[in-house]
Amino acid sequence: MTLSCFELGERMLAVEEAREAVLSLVAGPLSAESLPLALAHGRVLAEDAVSPHDVPQCTNAAMDGIAVAWPAQGGEASGLEKSALPSRFRRVVEIHAGQAPPGPLAHGECAGITTGAPLPPGADTVIMSEQLADEAGAGGVRWAIVDTPDRVRRGQNVRQAGEDIARGALALPAGTRLGAAELGLLASLGRAEVAVARRPRVALFSTGDEVTAPGQPLPEASIYDANRYSLMALAAEHGAEVLDLGILPDTRDAIADALSRAANAADLVITSGGVSVGDADHTRAALAAQGELGFWKIAMRPGRPLACGRLGPHGVPFLGLPGNPVAAMVTFLQFAAPLLAKLQGRLQGRLPGRAAVAPPRWVAVVDQALTSRTGRVDYLRGVYRCDAEGRLRVAGTGAQGSGILSSMVQANCLIEIAADRAAVAAGEAVTIQPLFRYP
Repeated sequence: MTLSCFELGERMLAVEEAREAVLSLVAGPLSAESLPLALAHGRVLAEDAVSPHDVPQCTNAAMDGIAVAWPAQGGEASGLEKSALPSRFRRVVEIHAGQAPPGPLAHGECAGITTGAPLPPGADTVIMSEQLADEAGAGGVRWAIVDTPDRVRRGQNVRQAGEDIARGALALPAGTRLGAAELGLLASLGRAEVAVARRPRVALFSTGDEVTAPGQPLPEASIYDANRYSLMALAAEHGAEVLDLGILPDTRDAIADALSRAANAADLVITSGGVSVGDADHTRAALAAQGELGFWKIAMRPGRPLACGRLGPHGVPFLGLPGNPVAAMVTFLQFAAPLLAKLQGRLQGRLPGRAAVAPPRWVAVVDQALTSRTGRVDYLRGVYRCDAEGRLRVAGTGAQGSGILSSMVQANCLIEIAADRAAVAAGEAVTIQPLFRYP
């Protein structure tokens, strides 16, 4: 049974066509929830954050020193032009951060000021401490002596009220993923809580009688379950809450039962293995019985077999990824990651109206010739770097088999060779997809 929203059958699909079909499985973002700001790291903003006040709230000093009012010259001076700035000012008050200034300065007066302290009315320039000397005068008068006053410019070392964010301005659009800088910005708005999209719940399991859990003895002709750990980590990196359903045997009943349970607990169900045309691959048959099967062949390498559909009465999206570890990771990045972004309403590059529905892409010059085949997109593991001229360059990691997981460990990007290119010559431009990597 084909999905009613895209009757694609089992013909070979282009990557972009397949991605569009996967994204059609969900209508839009999940519901929002409110979290304390301290717990919102990595979450996606569910509503626009508008500043309730100027940031900074008042014009203040960017350095320790003295605040002065720039002297008028035959009328009001403007810009950053030089003028006959006095070489000394009478120091009449000290203003510290968090203190309100007592009042305006008279001609020839200055206020000692610390970084972050508000400027007194009329003051528009701060001269830093390193350019000053103190001098005591008669009657206890204190003078601030300016070294090389001709080097002082009007408006220097001053942060204007609202220069970061003006009152009523959009600080962060809905769909922004909250990192360290974004959390600091929200805190500067006075936000103690923030509305974020609920984390998508991803139920994930591996299939195959040959798959063994790490920590168990490895039977002859078996493999350890690397896929589940790679995919759980990828899901978490892309904002999901993971429900680990373990390893299922290659039986239709076991897979069907797991699919049913997962559909009742998750927003997305992902399996690894069991989506090819082999006699022991029961995932497709179980899916067809539990819901709707959309497609399972994509013109790409690695990752040609991929099942897609909906499960249960609520139409929970399902992705059946290939069993080879590199193919499982590559197909997750091309299809599952954009689907998770849509479930969270995440924006691409914080640009309003641009949903993160495709992996980020850069352009680099390739160091060596790369072979491919027309009619499919090849994803090679690569390492990008900047050369001495500042150009982005990329090289492959060596052997590119879909079972060579070490190639993903060595890589910091995928080299994407388009379906219309049979080869890429050394020195030609190529598209790369940067991979998330801890330093």
